[in-house]
Amino acid sequence: MQEQRAVTRSERKEATRQAILDAALVLSADTGLGGLSLRSVAKAVGIVPTAFYRHFASIEELGIALVDEAFASLRKMLRDLRRDMDVQRVIDDSVAILARNVRERRGHFMFIARERVGGLPAVREAIRQELALFERELATDVARLPEMQPWTTEDLRVLANLIVGAMVETAEAIMTAPPGRPDIEREVVRTAERQLRMVVIGAANWQSSRDD
Repeated sequence: MQEQRAVTRSERKEATRQAILDAALVLSADTGLGGLSLRSVAKAVGIVPTAFYRHFASIEELGIALVDEAFASLRKMLRDLRRDMDVQRVIDDSVAILARNVRERRGHFMFIARERVGGLPAVREAIRQELALFERELATDVARLPEMQPWTTEDLRVLANLIVGAMVETAEAIMTAPPGRPDIEREVVRTAERQLRMVVIGAANWQSSRDD
């Protein structure tokens, strides 16, 4: 029988860190991050409270790590999708990717929706920065389109803000849809696609001026 490879110290540490993140995500669903205690997280993971500090300096730092975990894979998928800027395809595929992520990582999206408006200040700021990063990356990619060459940086930022705002509303609408009602989610997706098409049509007729 082939011997099993020994688990390294760094792998054990990473596994414990991930267990802390997973436990905090579940526990904070009831209390919010602000009501979460270090001891309750440590108990759920099966470690002593002092061991928590080997991974995170505070509950706020843990929350910021959860924000990064929630956004990282979605941001990469959308960034990769926009490498080929076929606008219609990007709209449909972006909404589909968002909907799938909300279904598969519902706990993370519920965490973001909850903490974005009523969470700890440092965590709210981390979410704001992540959404701002989405906007900056989107504005940079949209600027590559030939028809957008005359646009000002500010107008590109406003367009990206409109699109990201619509995506946030779409994610929250999917999360609040009653369980077992895929028809409602499909309608949310169709509405989001129409909204984004309207934004794109309006943008195509917008006369960007550097004199504004």
